[in-house]
Amino acid sequence: MTIRYIKYLLILLPFALFSCNKQLDLQPTDSIIDPERTFRNVADLNGGLIGAYAALTYNTIYSVSLLSDECTLPSENNLGRGVASYRWQIDPGSTTITGSFGEYYITIDRVNRVLGAVNRVPAKGNDIALKDRYRGEALALRAYCHFQLLQSYAEAYEPAAMGVPFMDTSVIGFPARNTFGDVMTAIEKDLQLASTLIPADADDNSRITLAGVAAIRARAALYAKKWDDAITYATAAIDAAPLASAADFPAIWKDTKQSEVIWKLKQVAGVNDPVGAVYYDGDVVYYAPSFELINLFDKDKDVRYPAYILYDDTRGDGTSKYIVNKYYGPDGNIGLADIKLFRTGEMYLIRAEALAEKNRVSDGANDLNALRAARITGYTTENFAGKDALITAIYTERFKELAFEGQRLFDLRRRGLNVTREPADAINSLGAVLLKPGQRGYVFPIPDAETKANKNMQQNPEYK
Repeated sequence: MTIRYIKYLLILLPFALFSCNKQLDLQPTDSIIDPERTFRNVADLNGGLIGAYAALTYNTIYSVSLLSDECTLPSENNLGRGVASYRWQIDPGSTTITGSFGEYYITIDRVNRVLGAVNRVPAKGNDIALKDRYRGEALALRAYCHFQLLQSYAEAYEPAAMGVPFMDTSVIGFPARNTFGDVMTAIEKDLQLASTLIPADADDNSRITLAGVAAIRARAALYAKKWDDAITYATAAIDAAPLASAADFPAIWKDTKQSEVIWKLKQVAGVNDPVGAVYYDGDVVYYAPSFELINLFDKDKDVRYPAYILYDDTRGDGTSKYIVNKYYGPDGNIGLADIKLFRTGEMYLIRAEALAEKNRVSDGANDLNALRAARITGYTTENFAGKDALITAIYTERFKELAFEGQRLFDLRRRGLNVTREPADAINSLGAVLLKPGQRGYVFPIPDAETKANKNMQQNPEYK
């Protein structure tokens, strides 16, 4: 019987091996996307692109608010939400600060999958132009994400400084950090090509349009100190999207008007976490606008003040009377406003600064005065003695205009300026009132998980 049993097993063995080989030949369905099956037509390319847009969040806005001087920590924030980061107790394991690193690279990887499939996806008729548009959007989105990574994680905004790995294909590997200058060159190459592919009649500002490409190029040129380019691209964006009127401006933040919104992230109830909830959830003020910022506004005349900041004197003792109002959003969804990534107000300030750097002080002042006149009732034109005085005024205006939009810390970094907090804003900061270049928090750390997994990834000097 034993002999017969062994013979039986030997007969079945080839069939078992064949069956195993068939199982080994099956493609995994739950971990790796097969681009040959995923991207079969132009509509699939669009689906992949939408998935890339969807990966973007408000991480950078939150991190900048915590580390800069635009917020103060009220005593009512007793849940500890972001408190260590606000106090500049930063290390590479601070996921509150480093969360954007993975976010942007996930978006980049999704974009690279789309771009890797473009050439093999068939198109004819109207689909040819659509395919070009999607390719252009993908290139621009890849450029934007790499630039955002540079803002946060570059060692410095100088050509030879360590930047971030520039990823132009979807691949698992151990990339080293490219220099800031090399990444900026690759960003400009992507944006230049994108500008030739996106059609002029594409006007959905929840996606990247030609005006969006120009706006990204203007901001990137400012950091690269390419003043002529900054002027050119800011002008293109301004021409495409004029400034909002004083009457329309407050409605931008309730998403009932789209004036001067060049590119935004559409937020959907039940799908997206409300960006405004990082400041205020309807009960607790976690982070309030700083008194340093509040005191810069002419409260009775500046349309930005009530649009950005709410004063509620009915709140009880021990709570903040001031609330970040900028992302209040549509009625019934507190904090769920669309995230405005680029607005025309910023373009005026970029052009003004670039003109000042070109010693065209009068022209730069015209842009600054034009923006102020659109925001401040009864504004009187100001003259400036020279370049330095104008740039100082532009920086103050950027603080007001772009508050809670994820720019303040990076603006200070661009000129090597300290982050300072006034005594009124430092009650719960445990002495975190002066952050200098070279100290932890001034530059974001590369995430600890990344440096451990990637043998070629160097950490920023402050965190070694």
